[in-house]
Amino acid sequence: MSTLPPRAGRRCHNALNPLHSAVYFSPDLGKEFGGIGITAPAAVYFAGRSAALGAVGPGTVTATFYNFSHELVAAHLPAVWDIASPEAVLAARLRAADSTLRRLLGEEVIASPELAEAAQLALRATAGCTRHARPLYAAHAGLPVPEQPHLAYWHAATLLREHRGDAHLAALLAAGLDPVEALVSHTATGKGMSPRWTLATRGWHRSDWEDASARLRDRGLLTAEGGLTEAGVALRTGLEEATDRMDLAPYEELGGAGVARLTELGRGFLGTALAAGAFPADLNG
Repeated sequence: MSTLPPRAGRRCHNALNPLHSAVYFSPDLGKEFGGIGITAPAAVYFAGRSAALGAVGPGTVTATFYNFSHELVAAHLPAVWDIASPEAVLAARLRAADSTLRRLLGEEVIASPELAEAAQLALRATAGCTRHARPLYAAHAGLPVPEQPHLAYWHAATLLREHRGDAHLAALLAAGLDPVEALVSHTATGKGMSPRWTLATRGWHRSDWEDASARLRDRGLLTAEGGLTEAGVALRTGLEEATDRMDLAPYEELGGAGVARLTELGRGFLGTALAAGAFPADLNG
């Protein structure tokens, strides 16, 4: 039995994760990766997120990222490692995180005691994370913690993101959702990326989307108009609740007061970043 309020861990994650994710939408990432010879947007993302695993091939990334077309992944991996080593990629990603956070949050926030406090709280939460069956988390957990508070906060947010993400993949498998079905059903909640963004970045075709939608309709999960049925809502709700259960440990480690404070701080930083244009305006529409 958890000592935390219902969905407290999820709310905390939702406050921290977008600031981690903003780096992947930042022009600074493309600039830094361009400096080491990686220019294709998909290669930037695949290399940046998988470098902690080492110079892996497409199979590992398809498995651990889950919702990308294997053909798209294989078009860039392992070839990207002939351009830059994982170590060079990780260094470039951290430089991009530094410049992105400074631009989105401003130097006053970067130097604030609140950001230092948030970094300490987030790192304390990661002490409750576990490596087993969590490959992306485990790989990132082996990276050194940056000394500067804003980068330590981003690093901790990365660990918490991948810890929850690895758990979510287990929930998707248990629910019997393949990669495209997972994307379609998530988009149908109104919380995911728009179909246009999803198709443009995940390597699937419109026919894949339509076929997955048909399978979900056959299961009684999707309406003819593309919305979730009552059963579809229940399935997506169950997915998040299962993920919450598998991702509870770091927030139990931090405790109720710590989770509440980290959530409060994280929401404040996120609001500042969103106001500064952290994400494309049409990402969800």
